[in-house]
Amino acid sequence: MSKSIITIVGPTGIGKTDLSIFLAKSLKSEIISADSRQFYKEIPIGTAAPSKNELNHIQHHFIHNKSIKENYSVGEFEMEALSKIRTLHEKYNTLVVVGGSGLYINSILYGLDNFPKIDSKVRTNLNKDLKDNGIEFLQNELKNNDALSYSKIDIKNPHRLIRALEIFRGTGSTYSSFINNSKKQKREFKIINIGLTADRKIIYDRINKRVDKMIENGLIKEAQMVYKHKDLNALKTVGYKELFEYLSGKCTLDKAIDEIKKNTRRFAKRQITWFKKQEDTAWFDYKEPYKNILLHVKNKF
Repeated sequence: MSKSIITIVGPTGIGKTDLSIFLAKSLKSEIISADSRQFYKEIPIGTAAPSKNELNHIQHHFIHNKSIKENYSVGEFEMEALSKIRTLHEKYNTLVVVGGSGLYINSILYGLDNFPKIDSKVRTNLNKDLKDNGIEFLQNELKNNDALSYSKIDIKNPHRLIRALEIFRGTGSTYSSFINNSKKQKREFKIINIGLTADRKIIYDRINKRVDKMIENGLIKEAQMVYKHKDLNALKTVGYKELFEYLSGKCTLDKAIDEIKKNTRRFAKRQITWFKKQEDTAWFDYKEPYKNILLHVKNKF
């Protein structure tokens, strides 16, 4: 194949953005972001989106292209990303895809599992149950009806819980029964997977320092600005849900910051587990000279 995609994956805070910019500049290409939170223009600090300076260095796509008020599914992202890739491949032989959201990366590379369309009333009722009965109610329903999904998804994330349960309520079959039930879709480009890693302690230390930097850069003010929209799915994520607890008087600021660090570390652990299953990924230490990674990529062409 004459066209290729380079993916850069790894846990949050490992340095994917810097490497992606280096490779895109070296290969005279552009970057597709596959980070499910960096789409939202209102929350650049808490999502660790590339800075204006970094965005000016190289053309990025799918950064700050949506509002938190918009519903945006991974299926919609897959269609839009593939369309953008086809257009960009008319100009470039190689494109760089970067992000920490495994499902969004996979949607580009292999396509999504085939889930049935569910009546919107099912999700409406689930959101009502969440509001009236709390998250534990939904957790118990999933545990009792789909133990496999309960063991694999982030059960503290209401969006993930509701997605799994709407499949169950809407079809009578478990969410897990629809996972990996379709063959990988054939793509018109070659795939080169790059992973960045480090010792667990280093990853966690980098996360802690990154959260401190976010606070210094104005994360609390950013959370205050979107607090009135706290029930939106886009904001039910690490960094905001903890600060919303603080802003509503349910915990101290120090407690909220500690929870952000703890939950981000847990998220990184899940990312590592996901990406380690990715086929044909070449893993590099985060301190590996970029020129060596570039050489590896060129040898794959």
